[in-house]
Formats: sequence, structure tokens, C-alpha cells
Amino acid sequence: MRQINATVSITLDGVVQGPGRADEDTRGGFTHGGWGGRYNDEVMGREMGKDMATPTDMLFGHRTWTDFTTVWGSRTDDNPFTAHMNAATKYVVSRTLENADAWQNSILLSGDATGTVAELRAGEGNDLTIIGSASLVRSLHAAGLVDTYTLLIHPLTLGTGARLFEGPAPLTGLELTDSVTTTKGVIIARYTRS
Repeated sequence: MRQINATVSITLDGVVQGPGRADEDTRGGFTHGGWGGRYNDEVMGREMGKDMATPTDMLFGHRTWTDFTTVWGSRTDDNPFTAHMNAATKYVVSRTLENADAWQNSILLSGDATGTVAELRAGEGNDLTIIGSASLVRSLHAAGLVDTYTLLIHPLTLGTGARLFEGPAPLTGLELTDSVTTTKGVIIARYTRS
């Protein structure tokens, strides 16, 4: 059986929307996009590199996969994240996407997210990493399918924006297995479902 890890950049008030770029996710009139960039440093790069050192497949929701396709799919730079993202097998969960041909090594998982991901998780293969894809993480969390979380907790509040857990989330115990603080005050906390 595969493990599923969700890696999420999050603010102190739980916002996960648009950490990468101003235009990344403006749904609901969100104007704070790009909030995470100023907190990148060597420590964060090293910690994310550790996560990439073990081969994993990737799991995306439709919206995040489409965004990442335009950002990473055509890049050829020497950034190790580029090589990792393009080489990895990428599963995209969607009820509306017709195919996953826009980004190499992508496989479409059609239908109900929890059902298709539960089948994938039960099979053989590399563990699965979710980056972003908050609505997918919420659905999989509610179904008990997320095994570990890597939260990059940024030292700011935004007041508005989509939160990791909007509405009720099931009671779930988590155990802190590792934490590192970056030079810019981001706490990278790794939790395992207990």
C-alpha cells in the first residue's frame, strides 16, 4: 500500500490560497497572491530537497495540475525541482478534464476523488505526494486517506483566502515527527496520522 503525503504552504490563520504568485489563484477576489515567496531560503530549499530525494509519484487536483502544467511543464532550467516535477509520474484527479496530455508523465484519474485515490493508494508503487491542491487534500483527509502532512507554516496572517480546512474536518490525531525552523521564521512541521 502506498502512503499519501500532503505538502502545504499555510499562513498562521490557515490560508493556503496563492502562495506562489500574484496571479496563481485570484478566486473570490483574493489579492494577496505570492505571499510565500519572500520566505524562501536555503533551509526551506534543503528541506524540500530532502522530500524529493525519495522517489514519489505526485497527486494533483485539476486546478493545481493545470496551473503547474503552465509553470513547470515547459521549463528546462537546472533547478532540481524542475527535473523532479517533470520526471515524476503525475496523477490528476478530475471529473471534467478530458485528458492529461498537457504535461509529460501525467495520468488522469476520472470520477470521484476519494474512490479513485483510495484504489491508487491500495495498489503497488511509489508513495504519493500532494503539493497544494487544498480541496483535494480536504476530501482525502475527510476520507482518512492522507497519511502524513508537511506544513510550511509561514509567520503571517492574511485575513482572507481559502483555508486548508474550511468547514468541519473530522477529528484526527496527528503526531509531530519532525520540525525545522527556517532563517525567515517558517516552521516546517511534519505530522503523521496517529
